[in-house]
Amino acid sequence: MPSTPKQQYEHNKLNKRLRHQVGAAINDFNMIEAGDKIMVCLSGGKDSFALLDILLGLQKSAPISFELLAVNLDQKQPGFPAHVLPEYLQQLGVPFQIIEEDTYSVVKRVIEEGKTTCGLCSRLRRGVLYRVAKENGCTKIALGHHRDDILETLFLNLFYGGKLKAMPPKLLSDNGEHMVIRPLAYVKEKDLVRYAEIRQFPIIPCNLCGSQPNLQRQVIKEMLQQWDKQHPGRSETLFSALQNVVPSHLADTALFGFTTLQRGQTLQHGGDIGFDKETFIQPMPPHHDADSENDVAAGPPSTQRVFNILDNRV
Repeated sequence: MPSTPKQQYEHNKLNKRLRHQVGAAINDFNMIEAGDKIMVCLSGGKDSFALLDILLGLQKSAPISFELLAVNLDQKQPGFPAHVLPEYLQQLGVPFQIIEEDTYSVVKRVIEEGKTTCGLCSRLRRGVLYRVAKENGCTKIALGHHRDDILETLFLNLFYGGKLKAMPPKLLSDNGEHMVIRPLAYVKEKDLVRYAEIRQFPIIPCNLCGSQPNLQRQVIKEMLQQWDKQHPGRSETLFSALQNVVPSHLADTALFGFTTLQRGQTLQHGGDIGFDKETFIQPMPPHHDADSENDVAAGPPSTQRVFNILDNRV
């Protein structure tokens, strides 16, 4: 924990920033509603620990009431310290469940040695979590993916999948039964690393996937980190692009009516500027990077939002 006034100041500043960024994401995407029962998926990594920690803080002060249920899936990885999470969650006093499913053996049996295991492991894990959410009457499933995860997924799909697709902050499951939310969508990974150090979370490393040398995601992560070193702020610009999509200037005929496009139409985002001198204005970082609560809370107008998760309970 912080030991000097300067360290305490930096800790408080980081805590405030993360709280506001999570609050902004919840507000912008209407992630949490009154009466929700939210299943927080706890893997034992820094991201899910931080997610639960911040949501617990918001739960105490939010102007609406919602429940939290922490759920860990024990996948029976060799050497997994099964006692760590139950002891930690008991100390917090948060309702929790530890689900035991030997997906590890399935993945190791099905995937050839040297091949990445993430795809199958993720599908098996998600199926179990959906079942547990339904059994417990949970209305939302909260995952600990952060802004860097979202950008990495964008480039993974772009480079390897031929799709302009990222990881959305809010998403329905394929069968429409489950709502998945990612309240850390505006949070930088480096802030979560520091937060985990300060909060001294009992981190449990994932030996199944984290140690794989041929992960394409790791290649993308290193690329983005190098870009940020050479061009500070590039990640912020990239994330802003995900929030400023212009369908008429892409090439997806299912997304925009190119076949019915006629002369004289007025397009929402303007027409062709191929003969004009194009200028680029550095976009302002989205309001989730602000330190002021007033700045963060002042998102774009929404007819759906009837409360601000950052407001204090009356």
